[in-house]
Amino acid sequence: MKDNTKFFKKPAVQTILASVLCAILGIILGYIILLCMNPGHATEGMIAILRNFFKYSAKPTQLWYYFGSTLVKAVPVILCSEAILFAYKAGLFNIGVAGQYTIGILVSLYTSLALGWNWFFCLLAAVICGGLWGAICGFFKAYCNVNEVIAGIMLNWISLYLCNIILSNEKTMNITKSETYDIAAKNKAGLLPGFMQSVFGNNQYMTIAVPITVIVAILIWVVLSKTTFGFELKATGHNKDAAKYAGMNAKRNIILTLAISGAVSGLAASLFYLTSIEHYKIASSVPGMGFSGIAVAFLGGLHPIGAIVAGLFVEYITLGGQYLNTNYFNPQVADLMIAIIIYLCGFVLFFKTVINKPGKAKKKDAADEKAAAKKEVK
Repeated sequence: MKDNTKFFKKPAVQTILASVLCAILGIILGYIILLCMNPGHATEGMIAILRNFFKYSAKPTQLWYYFGSTLVKAVPVILCSEAILFAYKAGLFNIGVAGQYTIGILVSLYTSLALGWNWFFCLLAAVICGGLWGAICGFFKAYCNVNEVIAGIMLNWISLYLCNIILSNEKTMNITKSETYDIAAKNKAGLLPGFMQSVFGNNQYMTIAVPITVIVAILIWVVLSKTTFGFELKATGHNKDAAKYAGMNAKRNIILTLAISGAVSGLAASLFYLTSIEHYKIASSVPGMGFSGIAVAFLGGLHPIGAIVAGLFVEYITLGGQYLNTNYFNPQVADLMIAIIIYLCGFVLFFKTVINKPGKAKKKDAADEKAAAKKEVK
């Protein structure tokens, strides 16, 4: 007789179940919060969040337009999560993704608005500079033994102030509004090429950023799982001394890991801002995209493809808040739900343990051993 429990013992299956459980619990707790705020309209509010742009189901053009916008807005958080999980798989916690993302914003917008570069060179410059910013963190880790978390946090703030200072000029920013100019009006060549815009309701923000994101996720999966280079990076992260003893260049691998992670973060910023769907505004805090990427990476089970699904889910719920009736609820309730889901991500390993049910597993193993012993006696 086939043992169906083996299916649920697979690590990938358990990770998916744990992530789904986190999402469901977050939605339930969000509903409870809505009940506390306004019991009479709580169900209506939750339906509005979960329904999101599907409220336009009778108008296919609008539905596809808003679906396209959701995909575009999910790009940066997905790529930031890819950057984080890449470093994490190599044994490094790159909390400096937020700063590397900020450097990507600075370089892509400055080269496009102030220098009038073509989109390809703007994107390439952002990737290179993001990678160099990550490499600085890797250098401190490899040669000065500075914890990458501390180095990353310090570099985050440096990148924020650099971005604010350099972009605060008349070439790149409307000083009265404290936000950068629209690339479409200033330098059309700096905009990313469109991608299936007619399919997505003539959404002008739908660009090659979406397919590039999927390609990057697949490449990261291939590098980490199918290449010797990926194995070396993971081996160095797990045990630097053992990797060095095996003939691997541990210091080089640490720097390379954080440089690649930083390059993906810079790519995330350029693919988002070069669509001109949003303008950069002078900020007093580091962009939250880098920190949201941490939650998305864990919610996606630290798998490059899982991160795509998790990023889309997080962005879907976040944007669902705009459909709440503001007469009864604050739209930030959706952000609160995401915050709860993010918090629950810390319990993914706990949920996996619950799914495993170690007590039952031990009993089953004991029973198997007993049956095997009886066969030997016979």
